[in-house]
Amino acid sequence: MAIEETRTTTSPPIRGCADQEPRSETASPQAPPRAWATRLVIVGIVLAALNLRPAITSFGALLEEVRNGLGMSGSVAGLLTSVPPLCFAVFGVMAPRLARRFGPGVVVCAGMVAITAGLAIRPYTGSAAGFLAASALALMGIAVSNVLMPVIVKRWFPDRVGSMTGLYSMALALGTSAAAALTVPMTDALGGSWRSGLAVWAGLAGVAVLPWIALVRTRGAASPGGERPPASASAPPEPDGLRITRSRTAWALAVFFGLQATAAYITMGWMPQIFRDAGVSAGTAGLLLAVTMVMGVPLAFVIPRLATRLPHQGPIVVALGACGLAGYAGLYAAPAGGAWAWALLLGVSNCAFPLALTMVGMRARTGVGVAQLSAFAQSTGYLLSIPGPLLVGVLYQHSGGWGLPIALMAALMVPQIAVGVLAGRDRTVEDEATPVPRP
Repeated sequence: MAIEETRTTTSPPIRGCADQEPRSETASPQAPPRAWATRLVIVGIVLAALNLRPAITSFGALLEEVRNGLGMSGSVAGLLTSVPPLCFAVFGVMAPRLARRFGPGVVVCAGMVAITAGLAIRPYTGSAAGFLAASALALMGIAVSNVLMPVIVKRWFPDRVGSMTGLYSMALALGTSAAAALTVPMTDALGGSWRSGLAVWAGLAGVAVLPWIALVRTRGAASPGGERPPASASAPPEPDGLRITRSRTAWALAVFFGLQATAAYITMGWMPQIFRDAGVSAGTAGLLLAVTMVMGVPLAFVIPRLATRLPHQGPIVVALGACGLAGYAGLYAAPAGGAWAWALLLGVSNCAFPLALTMVGMRARTGVGVAQLSAFAQSTGYLLSIPGPLLVGVLYQHSGGWGLPIALMAALMVPQIAVGVLAGRDRTVEDEATPVPRP
């Protein structure tokens, strides 16, 4: 595979495990060989990505059974469907501070443990409040891992940001699709208990803990006071006092992230109902949603690699937005007649997510910059995404049809394209948000 040009440079590492620049075997008798450590990080990234969405999509597949089993009201069930973006926003803000204190690798390891514990506990809490609390624990682990994955990719693979982000995004899409498609069949195979069907995903999360524990133990990263390897002479200094909110690029990327997340949550939550109301069978509607989600598996690998080869990512933003507009137009004009085409187009449009992750790694030069930009863009973006699915439901209920909701979806695609073009410009947040020292 050819080395990709990303216009990024390696920065001095924060204390931690997977964030450190791999050291040679001669640097310390306890340090693993570079190739071995790099392969372990790749395995850790893939396994972590596989576990960043099953907590959400597995619950959605068994929502009715969970409601009946725990005696949930409709409002409580609605609250549960709105909790993920809220947790991503609230807990994601904590990630950079935790990374500075303990190291990104240690925090991701703890995040995988939290996901495992939350998924194992929540089916057996016996109450809606306990289920919500355990879900929040899992979502906290997902939130910090969401933010720190771009940091780890930047640290370990500064010259392969596109391909590694693509691999991570592809694994994330695969985990999302697998949980949506397999939860119900696995529940049936395990005797029909929704508790067993949800708890089984804790096993996959537990496997994801193992490579991160190995890295933490092997590299002595559990202690924040561990030895720091010498910084590369060519690495830029970490910015002092980076004020991320002063960067126009950071704001553009945050809004872009929020609008693409809004589109994704609307698609996952409402697209099957749009097809069913148009006369498509329930089974086919579910299959259409699966097709939309599966599109992210191959494209999530291709789009980041393409993005890192371009000086400006605006053309990709426009192309994805055009697919979204075409898909919404089709849903409005002939939802049943061209259902498969609209599902494919919206699946392509939803690949703005891996593009946004790639731009996080490209719009900052240093590890501190990537961590702050990732936290700001994702936390702000997920906050912005919360009202979208709720507003679609309100418009559908009060208008009695899907004309207004689809018009809203299409209208939101226009500012998504605009801010995406701004976020895709070849500049970094350090240039915009680092105070210039006085002479």
